[in-house]
Amino acid sequence: MELNCGNCKVRSWHPNDVESLARHANNRKIWLNLRDRFPFPYTKANAKDWIQSALSVTPETNFAMDVAGEAVGGIGFELKTDVERYSAEVGYWLGEEFWSRGICTAALKAATQYALERYHLNRIFAVPFSENLASIRVLEKGGYHRECLMKRSAFKDGRFLDQVLYTYVLER
Repeated sequence: MELNCGNCKVRSWHPNDVESLARHANNRKIWLNLRDRFPFPYTKANAKDWIQSALSVTPETNFAMDVAGEAVGGIGFELKTDVERYSAEVGYWLGEEFWSRGICTAALKAATQYALERYHLNRIFAVPFSENLASIRVLEKGGYHRECLMKRSAFKDGRFLDQVLYTYVLER
């Protein structure tokens, strides 16, 4: 899969992305804003395992953010089941040297449209930590709307954090 987003591409992970993935993901500032399943420190072994895992899933739901042929971040969807089967949670991260360039916003917009069509979704949501103002701006610029504040709903780095629920809902 490959989507041209202007200043970046959203594409399938490649086995040769191990070096760039490990280099850009190994950053405590990134880890602080993600779920604990995203490791820190982030090693080449973590990168190799992640890429193998992402490529083994059908349908493909996790993708690289690519700038100039290099994987510099990731974006993916967790498809829900049962009564939530037309919903998915989106998550993303970007290497620090690429922050504040509009890359995440462009990738989120393109990936959202792709996911809505490819997975036949009605709703996509994200739950950034309330302190992660950059991610909140990305979601708002990407067409997502704030639904609620979830007080003390997450525990990260030894403390409880609020999360904000943002959604993109198809109006049919």
